Amino acid sequence: MIYRGRFAPSPTGPLHAGSLVSALASFLDARAHGGRWIVRVEDVDAPRTVPGAADEILATLEHFGMHSDEPPVWQSARGDAYRAAFERLQATGLIYPCGCTRREIADSLVNAHARHATLAYPGTCRTGLHGKPARAWRLRVPDGDAAVVRFVDRWQGAQTQDLATEVGDFALKRADGLWAYQLAVVVDDADAGITHVVRGADLLDSTARQIYLQQCLGVPTPEYLHVPVVNNGIGEKLSKQTGAAPLDRNAPLDELVEAARHLGIEAPAASLETFYSAATAEWAKRFAR
Repeated sequence: MIYRGRFAPSPTGPLHAGSLVSALASFLDARAHGGRWIVRVEDVDAPRTVPGAADEILATLEHFGMHSDEPPVWQSARGDAYRAAFERLQATGLIYPCGCTRREIADSLVNAHARHATLAYPGTCRTGLHGKPARAWRLRVPDGDAAVVRFVDRWQGAQTQDLATEVGDFALKRADGLWAYQLAVVVDDADAGITHVVRGADLLDSTARQIYLQQCLGVPTPEYLHVPVVNNGIGEKLSKQTGAAPLDRNAPLDELVEAARHLGIEAPAASLETFYSAATAEWAKRFAR
């Protein structure tokens, strides 16, 4: 098997220390396996995309010595691929329209909690829209043992999630007409032949949904590795929404050394070349097969 990994930033602002950790981990894993590393711009959520952010992200990665082995992929140009996958699922009867608003879903979950029932999407529209207009489109998840997804994360260890009780039927097409993250990611990874996904642990909860969707589409499941997220001073995940500062492009080695330390790696930083050589060797000791 030829290793193919990826880094998939959302262009909602410049890269920060948290996103650098994910980028570095995915880059080191690809290099440690002698594989390919691809950058994918996840701009499918158009309302959140900041003009010019994607170009700035790509330029920052280059400045920090992380070069995509293939031309970057843009989700905004892949609508036909998402539509084709959606229609395949629709033909099997796995997808149904949902007319619930967010308020109605929230109210249903509050009522369910009062009855000590599941907090997953309650399946209100499984049997029809009941006079409501279609808003989103959801993928039906199985019940019972078939709903339990198990996988071994290369960093976090054994994972189990019951889709029926913890998630419920999840959206593949949103009420605003945009393709949902889960569908776009699965289709993109399959089409690019991604064999290993390395990303932040904030996305660990999405993995079971993506594995189930891969099974529904009949595409391979990559190996997963979720690195610990970087938190700010009050324990929140570092993000653009919590005021994360952009990376200092005048001090790439300092930023890279700090990101490596978050991953448990100490690497000399006389130059980008010496840093990546040492960091890749240390990563290989822990994660390369």
